[in-house]
Amino acid sequence: MAKPETKKIFFENLSGAGKAIAVLTSGGDAQGMNAAVRAVVRMGLYVGAKVYFIHEGYQGMVDGGENIEEASWESVSSMLQVGGTVIGSARCKEFRSHEGRLKAALNLVKQGITNLCVIGGDGSLTGANLFREEWSGLLTELVEQGSIEADSVQKYSALHIVGMVGSIDNDFCGTDMTIGTDSALHRIIEVVDAIMTTAQSHQRTFVLEVMGRHCGYLALVSALACGADWVLIPEMPPEDGWEDKMCSKLSATRSRGTRLNIIIVAEGAIDRHGKPITSGIVKDLVVKCLGFDTRVTILGHVQRGGTPSAFDRILASRMGVEAVLALLETTANTPACVVSLCGNQSVRLPLMECVQMTQEVQRAMDGKRFEEAVKLRGRSFENNLRTYKLLAHRKPESELPVSNFNVAVLNVGAPAAGMNAAVRSAVRVGISEGHKMFAVSDGFEGFSKGQIREIKWADVGGWTGQGGSLLGTKRTLPAKHVDKIAEQMREHNINALLIVGGFEAFLSLLELLTARGKYDEFCVPMVMVPSTVSNNVPGSDLSIGADTALNAITATCDRIKQSASGTKRRVFIIETMGGYCGYLASVGGLAAGADAAYIYEEPFDIRDLQANVEHLTEKMKTSIQRGLVLRNENCNENYTTDFIYQLYSEEGRGVFDSRKNVLGHMQQGGAPSPFDRNFGTKISAKAMQWVTKKLVETFRHGRVFANTEDSCCLLGMRRRALVFQPVVQLKDETDFVHRIPKEQWWLKLRPLMKILAKYKTSYDVSDSGQLEHVVRNRPKESDASVAM
Repeated sequence: MAKPETKKIFFENLSGAGKAIAVLTSGGDAQGMNAAVRAVVRMGLYVGAKVYFIHEGYQGMVDGGENIEEASWESVSSMLQVGGTVIGSARCKEFRSHEGRLKAALNLVKQGITNLCVIGGDGSLTGANLFREEWSGLLTELVEQGSIEADSVQKYSALHIVGMVGSIDNDFCGTDMTIGTDSALHRIIEVVDAIMTTAQSHQRTFVLEVMGRHCGYLALVSALACGADWVLIPEMPPEDGWEDKMCSKLSATRSRGTRLNIIIVAEGAIDRHGKPITSGIVKDLVVKCLGFDTRVTILGHVQRGGTPSAFDRILASRMGVEAVLALLETTANTPACVVSLCGNQSVRLPLMECVQMTQEVQRAMDGKRFEEAVKLRGRSFENNLRTYKLLAHRKPESELPVSNFNVAVLNVGAPAAGMNAAVRSAVRVGISEGHKMFAVSDGFEGFSKGQIREIKWADVGGWTGQGGSLLGTKRTLPAKHVDKIAEQMREHNINALLIVGGFEAFLSLLELLTARGKYDEFCVPMVMVPSTVSNNVPGSDLSIGADTALNAITATCDRIKQSASGTKRRVFIIETMGGYCGYLASVGGLAAGADAAYIYEEPFDIRDLQANVEHLTEKMKTSIQRGLVLRNENCNENYTTDFIYQLYSEEGRGVFDSRKNVLGHMQQGGAPSPFDRNFGTKISAKAMQWVTKKLVETFRHGRVFANTEDSCCLLGMRRRALVFQPVVQLKDETDFVHRIPKEQWWLKLRPLMKILAKYKTSYDVSDSGQLEHVVRNRPKESDASVAM
């Protein structure tokens, strides 16, 4: 998707004065819809537009009356963390008829509404586009009936539509992730993690049925995230004879000492002949063929419920703001569009192009063209399927290539959730490529002491759901023990290094690169996969572990705010981790609905603190009862958490009281989120494939010798792609004193948090979405954008 050049403009130049925007949720509900509604309302009011709720979806639009209600700033308070949709959703047969749409048009014209923001699935968005196409004809008909004045046709001549996809199935083509998908994955993985403990106790097999009547995304990604033994999805039915293959796989797993099996079945799973494969059929098959104690768990609507994840809140908030910008910029000739994110970028795609491709997938499945259906789902889906097969199904020894290369894997720096998933992926992909894999315990300190052992396929079973670092990790840099490390490299004949870690891992690669001049042992391919809760590694927009930390912050903020419900007005000051990097404070603030977030990258003084207190004081005089302020641990050496707490306590006296909380290492602990499990799995698999390629390229005269810059790389996510970057080239992008990149993409999100907290601020929209077109084959690595 080639993006046209954009001018740097600020949204103050885009006025919503005189415009009326209505927001509705339609079809099935999804966690995060409320965050999208909140963002549309607040951004709409911010630019001077009138904003309306349409309750109960299209049914409310047809019925009119109290179902169309003007929204205020306060009416969307405290809804960010609520699942489902508070404005209601309903399927409406009447809207499918011409008469129903005529009623809906009359109700919108009565309120002067000509801008619609529709949050729903492909059916809801297709209906909105038809409504838009019929709009002028409907108004003419209303004039003829005498329902509206003749000048209304000119005054309300065009209906503008912007869609946001709210669907837990992630079944809409053209978008990387739909609102609700990540939260549904959280529900599934919580259940799987809980089931694993009871399954191990009794040596049971569990068959889990997840939603996905026409799309196997939830089943596939949850299987990847929990290391399931078998997965059945509608897009890729198993080959004939799958029953025997599955039972052989389960039996082989048990024979290696595993005490449980997990099978995940999408509710729409079928065989090659279109016959349904239900969870009951799978259970009966396992019992009959293997005699294993087997249980079925059908998750059902649990997947739709609960609190939205941090990812869904951020996604929905960004898309809601983008939807309002799209409506402000639209003209009579602009096609109805869908707003979404591709990587870290907003995109706008023609609505009907997305709908048509989504329908094409179903036609391919109906025609039993399953390979085509997988391709149409997009590269992300295709890569998920390929990665799952690579990691879940071990090839027989006779089919493995013989490389005679030894590859070492180690963790460096502080532990981060998702590290173990990355190590598991590296080990299994390495073995599949024919390498002998070695695990190094306790980072470079353990390396220097010879804490190196060969690690096999079965050794990393069950690692994806484990938090922390099972290999052990230390912050020690290699320069201190470089001679001993070189000796161990020589002794174990290590031909390549894969390092999973944070800023210390980046520094380590730079030191090893320098050491190549003295030690040939380091003239081998070396690659780093970023993993740190701080998300401060140069060369990558995201790090493994950051999403889990964000979810910990968001969940804690929700609980802390809830603790004040029913009491007097209260402001909470919360300190987050991150070193000098303000990612957790800023993005956590956006996800939790914070009023302010203090970070090192955006200097502040006593006047800013005073303005924040005054702003909160004004808000507290309305119906707002709770305030939330986040502070990065190293944002300012003088304005400490205690200082800010005391300042707010004193200045807010008589209006609100204050409390403080230091979140500490709870941000580093816990089971990894689905996002971190999958990001770690996929990025590490790609890193190991790069290692294999480099080993082949640099093997000359019976030995590996790699001393070029491009043989020592960091694999990072940049905007829409996963990119290998020589670490030496990243030095100029790095602030080594404060251990952060000099430029950080998420700083552009800070104005959103301020706007949604009712501050007046400038927002650079030059990077906002431009209308693009849906293409069948995206650039090769674009699926890595969301890593899901």
